[in-house]
Amino acid sequence: MLFDAHLDLAMNALEWNRDLTQPLAAIRARESHLTDKPDRGRGVVSLPAMRRGGIGLCVATQIARYVKPGNPIPGWHSPAQAWAQTQGQLAWYRAMEDAGEMVQITDRAGLRQHLTRWQQAEDTSTLPVGYILSLEGADSIVELSYLERAYAQGLRAVGPAHYGPGTYAFGTDSEGGIGAKGRELLREMERLNIILDATHLSDTSFWEALDVFHGPVWASHNNCRTLVPHQRQFSDAQVRELIQRGAVIGVVLDAWMMVPGWIRGQTTPQSAGLQLERILDHVDHICQLAGNASHIGIGSDLDGAFGNEQCPADLDSIADLQRLPDLLRQRGYSQQAIDQFAYKNWVSFLERIWP
Repeated sequence: MLFDAHLDLAMNALEWNRDLTQPLAAIRARESHLTDKPDRGRGVVSLPAMRRGGIGLCVATQIARYVKPGNPIPGWHSPAQAWAQTQGQLAWYRAMEDAGEMVQITDRAGLRQHLTRWQQAEDTSTLPVGYILSLEGADSIVELSYLERAYAQGLRAVGPAHYGPGTYAFGTDSEGGIGAKGRELLREMERLNIILDATHLSDTSFWEALDVFHGPVWASHNNCRTLVPHQRQFSDAQVRELIQRGAVIGVVLDAWMMVPGWIRGQTTPQSAGLQLERILDHVDHICQLAGNASHIGIGSDLDGAFGNEQCPADLDSIADLQRLPDLLRQRGYSQQAIDQFAYKNWVSFLERIWP
């Protein structure tokens, strides 16, 4: 079984208008005439494909960015609109639960029950995919009382920022600290035992957040700056700090984060010679910094507004993640380390931090 710690399933369902209960071939065919988004007809994620790849657990997001006047980044024009969008996404997850397609995991008992169900089943093709709800970018939290409301809905992890400057922190392609509102958010997250997702935080916001926040921390989808220089990636110092905090880091399959020199809209997986195996360079680097395999996992982001035009050339669907254990084995990883990478590190993290 695999655990994928970052998928934007509801965003794809609502904003991309994808029926993720359908086979990928049907989704691609229905989009084949569309040109509004670069990945039309190229998607690699659906619930049947996840089951085919043995991905029985995932962290699934709510995402809706609030942008202030003058900010050119796409997003909603008020926090209330962003909140409403996340509530629509939550409604889709609930509909998937009602249909038996997914099941929300919010505590240790539910996690263990779901694991047992998947591990003991002879056929997983009809089992619900378990999901832990995460919020990518906290700008939809209108004010702090909304966070407790979201926790009651099952929210268990929050990344304070996404792209650009936000209400609570600075994110990718921007730089700055967390400020008073960010500190208040982190204190409330700590009180509620909500996981801090360090992904997307700018360098200053990263260090300030980890200085203020004393609760559980992970990085759902991040690669290594040493291998692919960019502020979106983690420096070795950041990776070491996360290891010290007991975090798990999910390696991400977005092509521009896997290989240096990628030019969006120009470079292709084929021209870059990008194969799935390349992600193991990032896995190796994190393991070398840690001295063990206890802090690595998968956070594919394979539906994060891109498709097979921006992922490894030899990956047709998310089901191909099932090839990663064999690739690790070929690099000399032990079965214990492979199991840790596949799902056990994420599960152990949750069992440790959930009462």
